[in-house]
Amino acid sequence: MRFLVDENLSPRVGELLAKAGHDAAQVRDLQAASAPDSAVMTLAADDAWVILSADTDFGALLAEARATSPSVILVREVMGLRPADLVSLVLAQLDVLAPHLEAGAIAAVTTTGIRVRTIPLR
Repeated sequence: MRFLVDENLSPRVGELLAKAGHDAAQVRDLQAASAPDSAVMTLAADDAWVILSADTDFGALLAEARATSPSVILVREVMGLRPADLVSLVLAQLDVLAPHLEAGAIAAVTTTGIRVRTIPLR
C-alpha cells in the first residue's frame, strides 16, 4: 500500500512503514511541508496515496468536497504512542482496512479497533 504520512506524525512512521514493505513518504519528502490540507489531499489523490494523519480536518474536507479519494487513516486517538507501536497497530488492521481503503474510505484506528466510513461522506 502507498502511504503519505502527514507532517503531524514522526518521520519514523514513514520509515517503519517502508521497512515493512510499503511505499511510504512523508509530506515534507514531497516538498509539501506546511502545505494546506487541501493541497495534501490533491497530492494524495493524484498519486493514489493513502493519507496517514492525526488531523481530523481531512474528514471534513472529504465531506465538504464529496470526494471519493484519497482514502485517509486517522490515528488521532493513538498519536501518543511511540512510532513503532503506532505503525504496528495500523499494520495489524491492514488486512481488514485494505479493501475499504482501495475502494475509498476514511478509517479511524484506536487501541480497541477501527471505525471505517466509505467515501464520499454524506
